[in-house]
Parts: sequence; C-alpha cells; structure tokens
Amino acid sequence: MILISNDDGAAAPSLGPLVRALAKLDDVRVTVPDAERSWIGKAISRFETVTTRRVAESGIESVLVSGTPADSVNLGVHSLWPEPPDLVVSGVNIGLNVGAAFFLSSGTVGAALEAGIAGVPALAFSVGLPDDDRNWKARCRDPEFAPVWDRAAALASALTQRVCELGFPEGVDLLNVNFPLEAGISTPRVVTRVAPVGYRALFNETGKGRYEHAYSGGITATESELAGSDVAAVRAGQVSISAVRLFGETKLNSEFAREICALDD
Repeated sequence: MILISNDDGAAAPSLGPLVRALAKLDDVRVTVPDAERSWIGKAISRFETVTTRRVAESGIESVLVSGTPADSVNLGVHSLWPEPPDLVVSGVNIGLNVGAAFFLSSGTVGAALEAGIAGVPALAFSVGLPDDDRNWKARCRDPEFAPVWDRAAALASALTQRVCELGFPEGVDLLNVNFPLEAGISTPRVVTRVAPVGYRALFNETGKGRYEHAYSGGITATESELAGSDVAAVRAGQVSISAVRLFGETKLNSEFAREICALDD
C-alpha cells in the first residue's frame, strides 16, 4: 500500500498524474492538504483543530486535510485507516527541493520526514527549473505544462517501482529525488548529497512593521561546495537521488567531546 501526499494541495497539477501512475504499481491512498502549504517544513498543527474530508476520484479514496503536509501523513499513517502504508510518496512538488536550506523548509520533504519518524520509508519527488524556479512556477498550471506532469509522474513511478523491487536501503529513512522539467524515465540518474546551501533575506518590508515572503531564488554556496550535490546534478540535467538518515550516531572529535563535557572550575 502506497500513501501519497504533497504540500501543493489537492488542486496541484502534479497530483492526478502521480496518483494514476502509482495506482498501476499498488493500492494507493491519498492524504493531502486541502490548499497549498508550501515552505512549512515538518510543522504539526498544535493549536488548530484539523478537519478532514473524504472524496473519491477514479475509484481512489482521497482525504483532504485542513492542516499541514506532515499532519496529512501522520493521519494517513496512524488514524485514517486500520493499517499503515508500506511506503509514503510525497510530491511531485512544484519546484525543486535541493540544498539543505530548501530541504529543511519544504512541506513536501516534511511529509516524507513525518513518514520516516513513523518508521515508514518515504520518497520525496520535486521538479523544477534550476536557478529560475520562481518564474516558471507562476505558469506551471498552464496547459502547455501538462507534459511536464505526465513525465514527472512516469519518472516518479519508475523510481518507486525500482525501490520496491530492490527494497528500501538499510539505514536510510528518506530518498529525496529532484529533477529538471525536461527529465523523463531515460534521463541519467545520480546519487548525490544534499548541498550545504542557505538563502539570504526571505521577506520584503511592505509597511511599517509588515513583511511578506519574497524569496528571490538565490542560494549561498561556492562551486566547490556544490560538487557532487543535488544542486549540481539538476543543473547538469540529471535526476538527483539523495539518501537521508534521520536516526544514527554522529561522532564528535575527541577534543571537542572532552571540552564540551568539561565542568567549569
């Protein structure tokens, strides 16, 4: 059983093609936000009541959730059906989620992270135009982009099928997959690391004490830092596959470990 979610909501142009493609592989369920919830990471609704609405399309049951992408997955894994899914697929996101700053900010990735916390393996898929995500996203729902969503769904389905055949890799909780608009099932695939990138100011002042989100598309990283990364792969027209581990030991060097634990005299 595959649980599908996203952060672009029920009206996302990528959702229908993905659901139809994955339904050819296995039984699917869908839990998605009832509206776009981008840039929200793995936020969980704490003080708001989360409501759900069940709908059926083409014989596939979907649940529209008033909360966040992570809410949607948590409900889909634990509350809405008697048994949890075998796999969670999140996306296909409208826009790339490459680089650490965007990986951590993404609601699409947040949905997959919520699955990983629940012990369910997950894949997050994102498509975009490297270094120009902002402009094309304004037009992504135009009919001319329909082939993009069909190709993206076919690619996501092919990779999901391959993962199911191979078995999810040991010690990995999430596979974060990013690819450019023109990518398809025959596009070269590479295993990458998540680039250590950040961003600059995210808000423009619109009045005294008032600010609105206004990401300009820039990242902060040097070319040497991008070598072998997810950012470099999509810039090269490749499909980037980054393995992420949520749980595991991180080693500190012995001097730092000794000093951080030392008590003041």
